[in-house]
Amino acid sequence: MWSFVGNKKCQRWLWYAWEPRLKRIIAHTFGTRSKKTLKKRLKKLASFNVVFWCTDNFKAYNLLPKSQHLVGKTFTQRIERENLTLRNRLKRLNRKTLGYSKSPEMHDKVIGTFIEREDYI
Repeated sequence: MWSFVGNKKCQRWLWYAWEPRLKRIIAHTFGTRSKKTLKKRLKKLASFNVVFWCTDNFKAYNLLPKSQHLVGKTFTQRIERENLTLRNRLKRLNRKTLGYSKSPEMHDKVIGTFIEREDYI
C-alpha cells in the first residue's frame, strides 16, 4: 500500500505481512517499492513459518521461492479490506486530505504505532 510525504512524487510504501488465521498484520516495513525494502521485510519474517506468498507481478518478488509464490488476486480480498480500514482510520493515508505527512520519520512513526497498537500482541 502506498501513500506520500509532502507531495505525490515522494511515495512511501507500507509493506506488511498478513496472517489469515489470526486476521492481523504480523510484520510491517516502510520504504520504497524495491528489492532493498523487500529484503528488510523478509529479514523480519525469518522467524515465522511462511507457507505461501500472495503478491502482484512486481519484479522484486523474484527473491521469493517459486514453489511458495502465488501471483494474482486470488487471496488479496482480505488484504485490500485491511488497506481500506487503514485509510479510513488514519487521516495520513487518505489521498485528498489536509492531514498529510511532512516528514518521512513522522509518517512512519504514526502509521507504525497505529499498526503496533491494533495488530501486535
